[in-house]
Amino acid sequence: MHQNPHTKHTPVLLAEILSSVNPTNGERYLDLTAGYGGHAAAILQLTDNYKQSVLVDRDSQAIIELKRKFESSGVEIIHQDYLSASRRLLADKRQFEIIVADLGVSSPHLNEVSRGFSFSEDGPLDMRMDQGQEMTAWHIVNQSSEAELADILWRFGEEPKARQIARMIVKNRPLTNTNQLAEIASRAWRTHSRTHPATRTFQAIRIAVNNELDQLSEALPYWLKLLSPGGRLAVISFHSLEDRVVKQFFANESGDRYDAALSLLAKHPVIPEPQELALNPRARSAKLRVAVKQK
Repeated sequence: MHQNPHTKHTPVLLAEILSSVNPTNGERYLDLTAGYGGHAAAILQLTDNYKQSVLVDRDSQAIIELKRKFESSGVEIIHQDYLSASRRLLADKRQFEIIVADLGVSSPHLNEVSRGFSFSEDGPLDMRMDQGQEMTAWHIVNQSSEAELADILWRFGEEPKARQIARMIVKNRPLTNTNQLAEIASRAWRTHSRTHPATRTFQAIRIAVNNELDQLSEALPYWLKLLSPGGRLAVISFHSLEDRVVKQFFANESGDRYDAALSLLAKHPVIPEPQELALNPRARSAKLRVAVKQK
């Protein structure tokens, strides 16, 4: 199938997802972050239940690609953030045997300079997953107080130099592009390491722009309710803050007790094999956790 190079995206931990959730013919599937359809294509091929399955994404470009790939199959495609979509599906009393949420930023987001997610090329301070929302990285960088910026960098990026970077941002405002922001983070660190010095700063501001952690915390209980008995919930996270939210929710809902709603497939998260990392270095921080709803 021909694929636009801007929408080329390698699904992370695909083999591990398939072996963990074990899709079988006729099962209903909900992908809450369907993106460019990598996981969806593989799972739907195995379930062959397009008409009772749902693909969700809040990114308009992803929706265009999902419609191109899947609309003729009869699968339902929802252009919404996963929390709003989860509320809507629960209100409609929908149930699914397989629910997948890949919380990562897709390669097309990172590769498309105009989206402002990447610190490796210069772009606007945007970072919106949903291009329809008003709040952008520009607003956070240029309109937050120094204390608010430091709090964002520390809470959402676990950035040790949060106060110093916040002070430098305020001193150099207005900032208009990603190069300026990356340069400030680099100056604050001065030393070289395996990870780019702007990594935590960009992560923190992206999380703040898209309200990612609050959405995840609110959505997880909906996902549990949307699962049918025996259904499998698979969540891929890409940093410790997300993984902590998922791990804590799974721990709270499972365990050796009569009222446990979930059972965990494994105590520890699944991480990519070296072969996958060689082909897709962006998968290096991915962690997959899978739980099964008790009957």
